[in-house]
Amino acid sequence: MRVLIALGGNAMTGPDGSATPQAQREAIAQAMEHVATVVAAGHEVVLTHGNGPQVGNLLVKNELAAHVVPPVPLDWCGAQTQGTIGFTILDTLEPALAALGVDRRVAAIVTRTLVAADDPGFAKPTKPIGRFLAHDFALPLIAHGETWEDRGHQGWRRVVASPEPLEVLETHTLRTLLGAGYVVVAAGGGGIPVVREADGTVHGVEAVIDKDLTAAVLASAIGADVLIIATDVENAVLDYGTPGAQPVGRVRLADMEAYAADGQFASGSMGPKVEAAMRFVRHGGRRSVITALDRIADALHGDVGTVIGNAAVPTDPSTPTEFDPDRDVVTSTDDSPPAASPTER
Repeated sequence: MRVLIALGGNAMTGPDGSATPQAQREAIAQAMEHVATVVAAGHEVVLTHGNGPQVGNLLVKNELAAHVVPPVPLDWCGAQTQGTIGFTILDTLEPALAALGVDRRVAAIVTRTLVAADDPGFAKPTKPIGRFLAHDFALPLIAHGETWEDRGHQGWRRVVASPEPLEVLETHTLRTLLGAGYVVVAAGGGGIPVVREADGTVHGVEAVIDKDLTAAVLASAIGADVLIIATDVENAVLDYGTPGAQPVGRVRLADMEAYAADGQFASGSMGPKVEAAMRFVRHGGRRSVITALDRIADALHGDVGTVIGNAAVPTDPSTPTEFDPDRDVVTSTDDSPPAASPTER
């Protein structure tokens, strides 16, 4: 199968959130061991990844040096982190594959994501990024054209646009590399945001694109069979934080859409992941899976995680089912609702 794996930020930093170079390398190396098992099973794999901590570090450097050198724009930050993380994935995934006896090469490409110049997000930026600063420290950055908001006693914080991803411009290059047998790393951090002018040229813009939404766009564009969104929990959860909380297992797209419309998934955490997973299936993908990073190999068989598809896919373990991972068809004697099981979040 052709699989797109979207790695969350937890795969890029240490267990305690440390973003030192050594902690990042160790975390990425551990993540690549799980990715290597998927490749070793014979699947075509494309990786995307988050870059929040890495961009955050660059923003702090911008802040501290703003009175000496101009701040680096966000599109440059995205390009720099794609290069750094891509390079580290190359250095860690290739030996992980070799350890499993797999002779596959890995390529990381700098990737641009097209957004609309008239996206509503540009008119009123609302996506907070970076740390809080005192007004005096924010002033030099405001003078460089950045938008900062007063957040009361916490201080001032930068806000940027978060436009909808329309197209990953390097899709053809990615397809060519896949055809040549490469594992490909692309669209890190949601891709470098660019807009297209009337003459056809493109240029970067100050924005942050949701990485999972870009993953859904890219998965559809490359004809992926499965989109796996790897995070730090095994399932999306209904009624999270309440005594009645229960994980979502196999679920029909229509049912997941109803859960999302009911406000079950927080916009700042699980919400974008669920939306991306639904979009991929809505646009013809066989299935999406949201699960923990260490379960991604199992997820390909539909055995773990929140599995979203268009087929009737009951989750009650007592219900007789026959799951075919190649066709995403589940036959069942009833339409039992999702059943609760232990989970962590």
